Amino acid sequence: MLKFTQKNFDMIIKLRPFVRTFLKEASKMYILHVYTLANRSYASLVVNILDPRREYIKGRVISRNDVAQKNRKTLDVIPAPESAILILDDTKEVWRKHERNLIPIEKYHFFSSSCQDFDPDCKSHSEMKSDESETEGALATILKVLEKIHLMFFDDESNGDKLILRRVSETIRKNILKGCKLLFPTNFMTDQETNHRLSEVAMRLGATCSTEYGPSVTHVVAWDFGTRGSRWAVKENKYLVHPDWLKAAYFTWHKHPEENFPVTQLGQLQEYLPYLIEEMFALCVFREVYKLFSQNYGFDKKMKRT
Repeated sequence: MLKFTQKNFDMIIKLRPFVRTFLKEASKMYILHVYTLANRSYASLVVNILDPRREYIKGRVISRNDVAQKNRKTLDVIPAPESAILILDDTKEVWRKHERNLIPIEKYHFFSSSCQDFDPDCKSHSEMKSDESETEGALATILKVLEKIHLMFFDDESNGDKLILRRVSETIRKNILKGCKLLFPTNFMTDQETNHRLSEVAMRLGATCSTEYGPSVTHVVAWDFGTRGSRWAVKENKYLVHPDWLKAAYFTWHKHPEENFPVTQLGQLQEYLPYLIEEMFALCVFREVYKLFSQNYGFDKKMKRT
């Protein structure tokens, strides 16, 4: 860990394990740029820590001072065709116009303050007294993906379609869940919007999604046992997996064993207890309002007569 003072502001920077090896190996295949929505002085500070001799980061260092839109990143400031650029970022929302170029990476939560800002339900590495694996962590995984993309791009037998770097990464991604047909059941705790986002992830990974039960369905993705789909999956001997199965495939670029992501009743209770309490509270309020309305206006008797 490194401690710095910048403009009377103290900060501690913890480097992600494997980061310098990642930069060294990736720079042999790609021109590396740094793009941050922080200010220019912070960007320069971090780059000097990561690569003080500028041996690996030989492209541009872009900060929020260089872009017009707040909280948005654009490839217009990179001197290269969009189809020849790959993006590695832990925040996909800032790349809405360039999601096809994005290789997502999980956020690195070493300090507890990071969890509070981005994922209140997670535990930081410092709290767990652990750290990300050098050999199996996020950067090591992504480096293998970049190596595979690079190899396919320069393969002599590649056809014309593969000569677009972005398309090579899409081809690899779409093979991750190829042959899987997923069903997303719903109940009052999982809305359509949530399932829509999950299905978009699944299709980007090469799976097909279904809204109908049938023999061709291979997986049911559910948060809990409280759905018809979950019970159907058990009865029909289909894979029943938690949505974290999709998340793991999305970030690691490979299909994980289904048995590692079971749907448990205990998990359902712990995860949805706040929603259950909210629903019960709303029901109790409705009953009290209905009772009060009936007493004052004879609503119940009118309903019975009609």
